[in-house]
Amino acid sequence: MASITQRSSGLVQRKTEATRNAAADKERGSGDEADEGRRAEEEEEDQGDSKETRLTLMEEVLLLGLKDQEGYTSFWNDCISSGLRGCMLIELALRGRLQLEACGMRRRSLLARKVICKSDAPTGDMLMDEALKHIKDTQPPETVQSWIELLSGETWNPLKLHYQLRNVRERLAKNLVEKGVLTTEKQNFLLFDMTTHPLTNSPVKQRLVKKVQDSVLEKWVNDPQRMDKRVLALILLAHSSDVLENAFAPLQDEQFDQGMKRVRTLLELEPEAESTKPNANELMWAVVAAFTK
Repeated sequence: MASITQRSSGLVQRKTEATRNAAADKERGSGDEADEGRRAEEEEEDQGDSKETRLTLMEEVLLLGLKDQEGYTSFWNDCISSGLRGCMLIELALRGRLQLEACGMRRRSLLARKVICKSDAPTGDMLMDEALKHIKDTQPPETVQSWIELLSGETWNPLKLHYQLRNVRERLAKNLVEKGVLTTEKQNFLLFDMTTHPLTNSPVKQRLVKKVQDSVLEKWVNDPQRMDKRVLALILLAHSSDVLENAFAPLQDEQFDQGMKRVRTLLELEPEAESTKPNANELMWAVVAAFTK
């Protein structure tokens, strides 16, 4: 009888102990969940802060091309228009909206393959959504080279003039005004008035310029596969838009020469070969091929 009582009391003790342990585990679990929740909230706050000045490739290229005080791009720059359309295609590709059609058994070149709409989910940017709708609704599909020309309005076919994206620079500048980077003014040029967008948030442009400089100087990795795709695209498209040297202008002569030498290394890459490497974005390299062919 005594042994039965001892066994039952032992069971009660083990049960009580198990209950206590479970309660302690629950408290620890809830504490961990609370910590995770706080960390997630902090991350969201950080992301929210960064979104205020997060720029698209088009906005970054335009910002590099704009004169800080005058608030307009060089009148002699006839490359930036098509360059901005190329940026738009790459931005949509990096966001998972566009891709190139499959290369097929005979492996066609990048410039021979058509652009396919992968997802028509809105991007939140009116310009990109407009371009995305054109590409989605067009049958049969067009190539990267054709889309750069069509979106720029460089076509002899009057039936395709509606593809042109109008006032792209002005609309991008207004986006930058909304993000607090630029402001809007009117300037008189003797015969006409022109809306200009001088720089008001210098730190944003300074960070952009430093990012470009560091990518080919202090943070140079000598391997395009290890470079951030967005930074790589920015360098190549800024060069195609004839605004890259603006970012290198403040450098000393030795740094300028070294930076431009490394840029030339990137420009000499073979897009067809680069597009076949792991994690490469084929459409990005197709756009690069369209400008370097």
